[in-house]
Amino acid sequence: MPAPENNLIPVLIIGTLVVVVLITCLFFFVIIYQRKMIKNQVELRALHDARQSDLMAAVFETQESERKRLAEDLHDSVGQVLSAIKLNLHRLDKNCTTDATQPLLADTRRLTDECIQEIRNIIHNVLPPVLTDYGLLVAVEALAGKVEQTTHIKVKFSKNMPDQRFPQEIELTLYRIAQELFGNAIKHSDASVIHLSINREGNFMVMEFKDNGIGFNLPEVKRGFGIKNLESRVQLINGEINIYSKPLSGSLTTIKLKIV
Repeated sequence: MPAPENNLIPVLIIGTLVVVVLITCLFFFVIIYQRKMIKNQVELRALHDARQSDLMAAVFETQESERKRLAEDLHDSVGQVLSAIKLNLHRLDKNCTTDATQPLLADTRRLTDECIQEIRNIIHNVLPPVLTDYGLLVAVEALAGKVEQTTHIKVKFSKNMPDQRFPQEIELTLYRIAQELFGNAIKHSDASVIHLSINREGNFMVMEFKDNGIGFNLPEVKRGFGIKNLESRVQLINGEINIYSKPLSGSLTTIKLKIV
């Protein structure tokens, strides 16, 4: 008659195998579950990023539509009214002037001319014809020249690529970025020289904006809306932006995106 201990050995072996199999199954179940959770989180994050990108694109598209409408309204209504006022002043100057009214009419004509020119400047800033007619490189070069003419800042513009057209969203986005960088430098940098370059490096276009101003503390400024706005614009055209600055050392902004 076999000993009871010998009868327990197969039971223990089978029980141990069952426990090992259950632990292994549980282990694989946990791994699979974790992978599914990570996959779901990645998909949710991608969906959130896509929605954020769509939202930003919609916001910027709305802004551009409003700019276009504003430019058209200024040109069609305010511009025409000012032109009519100028014409009437010219008629008054011919028919109803006296020694007492001549200086007043001359001053009013001058103010009207200044107002008309200011309206034109606003229209060109809001919806620059040179950008739609000639493209990014010519428009940015014209913008650099205008900044140099209207401020105390010396602007050195260079390009190392042929004048060519790019998709409208790329041209408009990079032009708005250049406008914003110039605006920030004029308001805050106290710079005397700005270097702006647009170059082709292989399949990439690189725009570099550098000033010799007072610089800034990047971690503090990065919380502001200005840099976030720049980053959002660059993200919409699938580019990358890098900003370098520190107090008393100027600043450098580099934008890089792939082109055909």
